[in-house]
Amino acid sequence: MQHLAVIDHIVNWLTQYLDHSGMNGFVVGVSGGIDSAVTSTLCAMTGSAVKALNMPICQAADQVSRADRHIQWLAAKYPTVEGVTVDLTPAFQSLQRALPEAIQDDLSMANTRSRLRMLTLYGFSTHHRLLVAGTGNKVEDFGVGFYTKYGDGGVDLSPIADLMKSEVYALAKAMGIIDEIIQAPPTDGLWSDNRSDESQIGATYDELEWAMAFDAGKCDEASLDARQREVLAIFRKFNRINRHKMVPIPVCTIPMRFK
Repeated sequence: MQHLAVIDHIVNWLTQYLDHSGMNGFVVGVSGGIDSAVTSTLCAMTGSAVKALNMPICQAADQVSRADRHIQWLAAKYPTVEGVTVDLTPAFQSLQRALPEAIQDDLSMANTRSRLRMLTLYGFSTHHRLLVAGTGNKVEDFGVGFYTKYGDGGVDLSPIADLMKSEVYALAKAMGIIDEIIQAPPTDGLWSDNRSDESQIGATYDELEWAMAFDAGKCDEASLDARQREVLAIFRKFNRINRHKMVPIPVCTIPMRFK
C-alpha cells in the first residue's frame, strides 16, 4: 500500500465532502484505540475544525489516559483541534436506574454505552455544525459487523472503512501516531472486564482479514488446516448474524395494485 498516497486521498476526500456539506468541521470520538486515533488525525489534517471527544463510561484508567494523550498530541500538532472530555458515567448510571432490570444483560448495556456516546457526538455535531466521523475499519464494518447498530455505527461518513485493520496500523505508523496506541490491544471499551476484541470474536484481526479475503475469493477449503477452518467458521458466523447492520433497512414495498 502506498501509505502517503492513501493518506492524501482520504484527507482530500474528507475536505471535499466537508466543503459540499456546508458544515464547519468534524467531531470524532477518541477511545485510545488505533482506529479513532487514525480517524481523528486524518480529520485534523484537513485543516478544518475538529472536536476530539473523550467519553469515558466506567472506563479503565489506562483507556482514558491513552485517549487523553492522543488528543493532547493531536491538538499540539494541529491548531484547529479542540479536545473535550465528557464523563458519561453519571448519565449511564441514570439509565441503569431508569431501565427495567430485566433487560439489563451484559450485551444490552454494552450497546447502551455505545449509543450514549453516539447521542453525545450528535449533540456536539448539531450545536457546532460538525460531521460525525466514523472510526470503523473494513473488517469491522463489512466483515464481521463488530460495532453497535445506532451506536458507533451511527455516523455521517466513514474515512477508514475501506481499510483493513493492518492497513490502519500502517497509516498510524506513517502519521506518527504515538506508540502507546499502536501497541495497545484492540478493545471496544464497552465491558466492565475490559475484554479485548480478540477474546470477544475468537480470532485475531490478521486471521479475520485472511478469512474475509478467502471467503471473497471462494477458494477451495480442502487444503485448510484445523485453525483456518475454525477461523473461517467464526468469520462466517459473525458475517451472517450481523448482516442486518451492513445492508439498508428493509422496507415493505406496497404493490401498485393496492394503491
